[in-house]
Amino acid sequence: MSFTEIEYGVADGVATITLNRPERLNAFTFVMRSELIEAFDLADADDAVRAVVVTGRGRAFCAGADLGGGGDTFNHRRSEEMFGGQETVDGSPRDGGGTVALRIARSLKPVIGAINGPAVGVGVTMTLPMDVRLASDTAKFGFVFARRGIVTEAASSWFLPRIVGISQAMEWAATGRVFPAAEALEGRLVSRVLPAGELLPAAYALAGEIAGNTSAVSVAAIRRLMWSGLSAASPWEAHGADSKLMHALGSAPDAAEGVTAFLEKRQANFPMKVSQDLPEALPFWPDNPYE
Repeated sequence: MSFTEIEYGVADGVATITLNRPERLNAFTFVMRSELIEAFDLADADDAVRAVVVTGRGRAFCAGADLGGGGDTFNHRRSEEMFGGQETVDGSPRDGGGTVALRIARSLKPVIGAINGPAVGVGVTMTLPMDVRLASDTAKFGFVFARRGIVTEAASSWFLPRIVGISQAMEWAATGRVFPAAEALEGRLVSRVLPAGELLPAAYALAGEIAGNTSAVSVAAIRRLMWSGLSAASPWEAHGADSKLMHALGSAPDAAEGVTAFLEKRQANFPMKVSQDLPEALPFWPDNPYE
């Protein structure tokens, strides 16, 4: 697949998506938005892909929206760059960053953000639906929207408080300040901060641990259970979802292989495929209330 503003490749069970506009610090455009959505479609459709790593080319992860359009950058009447094409929500054009975030949210493969440099605006909000965020010690973060006269986007008003708590989320969003990787780690926005040269190896080691040791169908089901459970009305709702999937997968080939491999003290060879063996009980998440 040929892309112009990202790179996509698969090796050793891991898909790598690289934001690739280094001359503009990988600033976000409508083209990048469309290519990211397509890349996640490719990863989900490919049974050879067990995990996804997202990083940036050059010294930045993503410097946010490309502001080359000047003061009309976020004016839909004059610029379509930051919006979701012809798609609307209750008559308003969809936020382009949100279309990417929601596509990542419904990924069937676990997603690891390898944040190699500045991640500002949509450059950081697009990482919130990723399952794990690792950061280089040279990375910086900023929820700068209030300093641009707009609002937090990419569904970050849902994701960010659930990741870091409402107080930390509001401090970062209300001030709009840019902060270092050490503060992101302290605030639990990222799980690890590593020297620049160790970032991608750490991301690939984590992805490889998933790819080499687990059932692809189990991981897809666990990912959906975890994320959908964040908005469950009570533990009973989660219990119901757990029970349906335990019933569906407990008698399936991967469960038999996982237990047998453990008893025989050997590496499991799970036969089930995400493309054809997902149980009907798997929750579709996030639901679209506008359809």
